[in-house]
Amino acid sequence: MVEKLVIDHVGHRGDGVARGGHEAVYVPYTLGGETVEVEDVHGHPDRRHLLAIDVASPERITPFCPHFGVCGGCAIQHWQDDRYRAWKQQLVVETLRQSKLDCEVAPLVDAHGAGRRRITLHARMGTHDVLKVGFAAAQSHDVIAVDRCPILDPALNGALEAAWALAEALISVGKPLDIQVTATLNGLDIDVRGSGPLTAAMITALSRIAEKHRLARLTRHGELVLMRNAPVIAIGPAQVTLPPGSFLQATAAGEETLAALVEKHAGRARHIADLFCGVGPFALRLAKRSRVSAFDSDAGAVTALQKAATATSGLKPVKAEARDLFRRPLMPAELRDYDAVVFDPPRQGAQAQSERLATSKVPVVIAVSCNAATFARDARILVDGGYKLEGVTPVDQFRHTPHVELVARFSR
Repeated sequence: MVEKLVIDHVGHRGDGVARGGHEAVYVPYTLGGETVEVEDVHGHPDRRHLLAIDVASPERITPFCPHFGVCGGCAIQHWQDDRYRAWKQQLVVETLRQSKLDCEVAPLVDAHGAGRRRITLHARMGTHDVLKVGFAAAQSHDVIAVDRCPILDPALNGALEAAWALAEALISVGKPLDIQVTATLNGLDIDVRGSGPLTAAMITALSRIAEKHRLARLTRHGELVLMRNAPVIAIGPAQVTLPPGSFLQATAAGEETLAALVEKHAGRARHIADLFCGVGPFALRLAKRSRVSAFDSDAGAVTALQKAATATSGLKPVKAEARDLFRRPLMPAELRDYDAVVFDPPRQGAQAQSERLATSKVPVVIAVSCNAATFARDARILVDGGYKLEGVTPVDQFRHTPHVELVARFSR
């Protein structure tokens, strides 16, 4: 059914929100005040597909990417920058307010920098056995074939061509592929997931592709296929060799911005616990002036961090340990020797660890989060345990999306 709606505002997922009767209706790629023509989305009674804009907002601008609106990577390229930035900061303000957390929220810090340094591409056989390599479509599992993406770091130049070549060599096994590409100092690091076992002929073909596209390393489901150069990144003063498929902040500027805020909030702490430490984006910088104990469930990341710390001169002692902090959070007795604790959990947050921190005597806790909702839950636990939430800084490294990072300082 085709209908006309007036958009009230932009919601927390980046969609325009209209009132269809008494229920909210969501229309992607629209802005507050616009009158739009829409149609139903099968199976989603609260969503509409945009057909036309009858009355456009004066805040609307022309998207810069030809794939916008089809590719599901970006939700907002059509909104003036100042309005977009204010909306993104307000997402954090409203989430904190809902949890009755009262503190100053700083202006949004842009951390897009040179662009995304890691991506996951999908390879699928489409109709008539036509190969498609690209990103997931908006609100769909379809793949939108792309030959370029304007939000990528120049260090990922050649990533799309390499992914196409790998897909052509591997898709014959009949399974969909996910191809994770990370830019490193020594070339592209690629991990392929979804392929079947590799034959000798396929490995030979992959070796030629790696040479032609100057890949640093190629792994399959985290297992080494070939390595031309160690995939290394710089973290502060250290050089870290990445484990296969390793997590990194999406942009180099994002990592640097988050780390600078963490360092500022840590102040003169002499002994710091870095929880959910990954490969050490905070630990290896904090160790320039503080002893650091780092914990993460990813044993490969912990090993990479420890090797980098040991090989870097001028750092204070760093001790890295593999530990599942969801099942075995640090207990108050284990926390008593730290002047500060940093925690940067996955999207699900760190409820169990926050509950232990809330009963500890650690004077400073620094929280880093990629999910304002789970941050608010964990922050509520800390505040109820006697901590004061001193302030929150939102950080935008996922520009053009509703995702926002944040850094907060708690003290007692």
